[in-house]
Amino acid sequence: MSLRLENELNISYIFKFPSGEEKIFDLKLDKISLSLNNETDYNFPDWARLKNFKCPHCTLDEKIHEFCPVAKNIVKLLNEFNSFPSFQNARITVVTDSRTYSKETSLQAGVSSLLGVIMVSSGCPVTGKLKPLLRFHLPFASLEETQIKALSIYLLSQYVAWKKGMEPDWQMSNLFKIYEDLKILNINVSKKIANLEEKDTNINSLVILNNFAEYVALTLDDKLFDDIESFVKEFIG
Repeated sequence: MSLRLENELNISYIFKFPSGEEKIFDLKLDKISLSLNNETDYNFPDWARLKNFKCPHCTLDEKIHEFCPVAKNIVKLLNEFNSFPSFQNARITVVTDSRTYSKETSLQAGVSSLLGVIMVSSGCPVTGKLKPLLRFHLPFASLEETQIKALSIYLLSQYVAWKKGMEPDWQMSNLFKIYEDLKILNINVSKKIANLEEKDTNINSLVILNNFAEYVALTLDDKLFDDIESFVKEFIG
């Protein structure tokens, strides 16, 4: 195996429709940075420029970044699915280096899962804060699974910080901020895509992602840990 392949994480999304048509998206991520390695020969549209797609809390400099990292990495996705309705059923198979997942579900759910990977690994400073979750990507995750993974990995990161002599964020206030920032980004991206007058698949997929962000943020805000306590009680003592 080549050094390049050893240093990559590979995730493939395969959409197979009842008609027999297939659409395949092969994502190659750097194993260390978890950034997309995929090269594209796309001539990016004007709407993808940072000055046109920029979120209100974006920290990127337009003089350095001509295009929005999220926008330029979802151009192909939008073009591939702009003629499909969100309720279209498909057999969606996700192949990773560790295992293969497969589910008969709506195109909306599959695009949402794929969008999540692309947005986090795109180079966006807002979505990039979720890269630790991308290491253990779980396609089609439920709200509860998303919640538990986010809380668990964040608390693990704070334990590592504590072991290194740093000040840990046991109250998870920074995680709350990460998801609040993510919500702002998802709303902005949804509006920008809506302005393109595409069909609703891509917009609805962003709505799903935003619901995930709101769910985790709400849980942190209200300290609703009763359900969690019920299945971790053996660890509590």
